[in-house]
Amino acid sequence: MADVFAKNTATTAEDAAKIIPRAEFRVFGPGVIDRVKEKMWNGKTVLFQARRMPAETYFLSTRTHDANVKVRDGLLDIKTKVGETPEGYEIFQPRGKFQFPVKREDLATILSHLQADMTLDQDVYTIDEFIAMARKHPDLTPVTVEKMRYGFTIDGIICEYAQVWFNGALVETACAESENYEGMKKVVEGLGLADLPNTNYLRAAKRVVGME
Repeated sequence: MADVFAKNTATTAEDAAKIIPRAEFRVFGPGVIDRVKEKMWNGKTVLFQARRMPAETYFLSTRTHDANVKVRDGLLDIKTKVGETPEGYEIFQPRGKFQFPVKREDLATILSHLQADMTLDQDVYTIDEFIAMARKHPDLTPVTVEKMRYGFTIDGIICEYAQVWFNGALVETACAESENYEGMKKVVEGLGLADLPNTNYLRAAKRVVGME
């Protein structure tokens, strides 16, 4: 099983395309963490080490909910939504993790997924340059995201609950993710989360910062 908390490393677009995408069911809201804590031991549960993640910058686009673009550990990370399971769990395909300074052609590809037109007249761009450009763009909003994550598995299904700060505003979240959709469904129901709307990070961040 892949360690979702493993060290973040650069990945080419070609290598990312070979990764089997996992489906994800994620919820946000008050009381979510207590709900999960109460029910997380109903199966074969294994805990991961709790981790405070490095601060990330998400790039939100007014034009799409399907491109998850963020900077973490000095890498420009992108994954795009490629479908949903019959249960409505979202499937995101990794598209690459690019080391800064990022090449113009790689940045152009990422901007196309964000559906944001931007003139690129340099060969490479630093983190600070890209963030500054995004802040000036009418369709893009960079958001600082901090996470305290508590990861575990139930019957082999990757799960977590977490405290998340969007530009300093605290929210609670929990999720399950796997290539095993039937196993996910059982775990989501067992955690008592099935009645809550599936909300990915992009939509949650947009609501918090007033984009929705």
